[in-house]
Amino acid sequence: MLDINYIRENIDKVKKSIEARKADIDLEKLLKLDGERRELITQVDGLRAKRNEAARERDKVKGERVKSELKSLETQLSEIEKEYKDLMLQVPNILLEEVPVGDATQNKIIKKAGEPPKFSFKAKDHIELGKLLNIIDFDRGVKVGGFRGYYLKNEGARLHWAVLQFAFDHLIQKGFSPVVPPVINRRFALVGGGQFPWGEEDTYKVGDEDFLVGTAEIPLMAMHSDETFELKDLPKKFVGLSSCFRTEIGSYGKDTKGLYRVHEFYKVEQVVLCEADEQESLGFFEELQDNSEEILQQLGLPYQVVVLSSQDMGKKAALTYDIETWMPGRGSFGETHSNSIVLDFQTRRLKIKYRDKDGNVKFTHALNNTALASPRILIAILENFQQEDGSVKIPEVLHRYTGFSMISPK
Repeated sequence: MLDINYIRENIDKVKKSIEARKADIDLEKLLKLDGERRELITQVDGLRAKRNEAARERDKVKGERVKSELKSLETQLSEIEKEYKDLMLQVPNILLEEVPVGDATQNKIIKKAGEPPKFSFKAKDHIELGKLLNIIDFDRGVKVGGFRGYYLKNEGARLHWAVLQFAFDHLIQKGFSPVVPPVINRRFALVGGGQFPWGEEDTYKVGDEDFLVGTAEIPLMAMHSDETFELKDLPKKFVGLSSCFRTEIGSYGKDTKGLYRVHEFYKVEQVVLCEADEQESLGFFEELQDNSEEILQQLGLPYQVVVLSSQDMGKKAALTYDIETWMPGRGSFGETHSNSIVLDFQTRRLKIKYRDKDGNVKFTHALNNTALASPRILIAILENFQQEDGSVKIPEVLHRYTGFSMISPK
């Protein structure tokens, strides 16, 4: 959420971000409601003072008259406040200068690393490999779990846990505090994390106000809601490991086969809370990016880094880099990681603050990054390291987690 004072004082910049994102928000109506709201607050405060004065003077007639006027204005204020807050939640974050303006065709590749393998044989995709190696069962997955359901089994199950544990350990060694968060979260956490209102249709509801989260970022952010840190306690750096759930309602017809787009998966997520300083935030942004790239480099996977365009990135982010990993079965790169700087957009909603060196209370900045998600990363591992006979070599860094160096056809 943006500060309403910031919106008023930087109206052209906010309008520019809204237009660049093609966001549907009536900014003029928001500012009009804000003006009415502030005027009503002044009137209500004045009447409350008169009510207290009448009580002190024991003037019942005056007190009843003021009480009636106050009730009417408080009702008006309540209605305007609700409409105002609903609109405020729909205002997207501002865009940093680096963001390309436009749709996904304007995404900008800024880095390539590693060379895609050149096979002397006809390469198989992960669906073929999964069946040949007896490590993935889609038919029974659909039977039991429905559309996009799957079973990982045998070495596939062990490889799944191996890559997750490898990424988790890598970030713990980098000084991140390990967390296994709750994945059933209350509405305030998803609103505060910026998942709602935009992503509500992509979220499973399990109770009146309870939801299954699509990323550990949401509970990691909400963990410190309504808290104020001392400057010495920042930055806070967390690595979360959790199951994730997404309805994928808006993606029907896309990647319907295989493990690329599924309803449930596991993810290792990085989250940072830091001082409200854009340059410091950008420094952590680069650190998180380096961490994710190091994981792919150690796995020996070719990848490219992409700056997302204004219409392709989430509305809570000010800047997002995606990492796309080479997947031979697709004959192209597929998204495996996402890195976002959010500034104080989430922390303002969640009321996460700190006292600066002068004692001033400010909202922290926040960043989030996908360190690794499985089973999607398994696609890249299986397809890039396949051998002519259908066997798959396992990256050396995973051997101590898997207990094997090769998966052979059954």
